[in-house]
Amino acid sequence: MNKIAMITGAGSGVGRAVAQALAGEGWRLALVGRKQDTLEETAKGLAGDHQVGDHLIAPADVGDPAAVKAVFARIKEKFARLDMLFNNAGMGTPAIPIEELSFAQWQAIVGVNLTGAFLCTQEAIRMMKAQDPRGGRIINNGSISADRPRPHSAPYTATKHAITGLTKSTILDGRPFDITAGQIDIGNAATEMTQRMTEGVLQPDGSKAVEPRMDVRHVAEAVAYMAGLPLEANVPFMTVMATKMPLFGRG
Repeated sequence: MNKIAMITGAGSGVGRAVAQALAGEGWRLALVGRKQDTLEETAKGLAGDHQVGDHLIAPADVGDPAAVKAVFARIKEKFARLDMLFNNAGMGTPAIPIEELSFAQWQAIVGVNLTGAFLCTQEAIRMMKAQDPRGGRIINNGSISADRPRPHSAPYTATKHAITGLTKSTILDGRPFDITAGQIDIGNAATEMTQRMTEGVLQPDGSKAVEPRMDVRHVAEAVAYMAGLPLEANVPFMTVMATKMPLFGRG
């Protein structure tokens, strides 16, 4: 295999785990994130047949159109094509009532979770339509919040619901050009982002409860499966969650 994948939010958590899984299957990677040092750590930890220099380390703010265009220019220069984009970069806000959130907090989460995914999708489609052979796959990190919310999570939930719309639109609009899309909705993978689950989080009935988590490698394996399918097949939506987390019963 000599396929090329771009991963956003590749410096930690789900992004790093997916990078490790794909590298182990022979993918060459464009690792994108805000911090050069964490991206370098990810690159150094990759297994597989390729050396660190065979991958691209591309620090960037995915919410910045110019920065995104620059990343894709580097991908084209180094690899000449892109077979898969994993829109993984994301952030949350404090679990506080919606009326207490500042406009800056709203803008920050929309900028990363939604605008960033849109900008990367847009540039990926441009490249995938023009390359030979044409086509490719885009996988979006949704979240179980793309289906039902947690208390006090309006900005995060709104962006993740919007990601579902972006996924469906990409499937439709990419169809004539051999481009498809899928979404993975993750429930409590053990990363820094979900550390708070071990300390107790607010439940819909007003109580707080510790929630189970699962090894992030299960998510990485699922994304690798989705990414490895031939373009004639697609997984539009997949949920991977800690078995005993209280998702069912949340509404």
